[in-house]
Amino acid sequence: MSTDNTHRGVSHTPNVFIHESSYIDDNVTIGEGTKIWHFCHIQSGAVIGRNCSFGQNVNVGNNVKIGDGVKVQNNVSIYEGVELENDVFCGPSCVFTNVTIPRAKYPVHGVYKKTLVKEGASLGANCTIVCGVTIGRFAMIAAGAVVTKDVPDNALMAGVPARQIGWVDEKGNKLK
Repeated sequence: MSTDNTHRGVSHTPNVFIHESSYIDDNVTIGEGTKIWHFCHIQSGAVIGRNCSFGQNVNVGNNVKIGDGVKVQNNVSIYEGVELENDVFCGPSCVFTNVTIPRAKYPVHGVYKKTLVKEGASLGANCTIVCGVTIGRFAMIAAGAVVTKDVPDNALMAGVPARQIGWVDEKGNKLK
């Protein structure tokens, strides 16, 4: 376990926990108080804020920007082109994409659609966020939902494809 700022070339302040089974590429910034658990990979150019938590088997792609207070549960890959603002919650095994027409034979070589998850939004377990969308502040995405379009602030979304079924407040309480 590592709690100093010498873990495999990472540039961060003290008081960062990185489990010894995780791999941190060069040119990564990790904010104070962040915890990175078992079998994670943080790729080059990633910027991670303060007081974040990354569960087991999380992958943070090249050049991904993550704000302060973000919680990422087990088995989540945050691909290049995705940005998470402060206090975002990513439930277990939620999925991000970054290419609209993926083809093995015709790779896009770094041309990725941008996806923005705004402050305080929560993404439920096993939901899928199709690239190119913006998820509004404090929105709540239900477990298993597939988000294909922009989501308004405070919207409660569910289904395949996701549709708005209500509103939630900043704490996640359903509004009437």
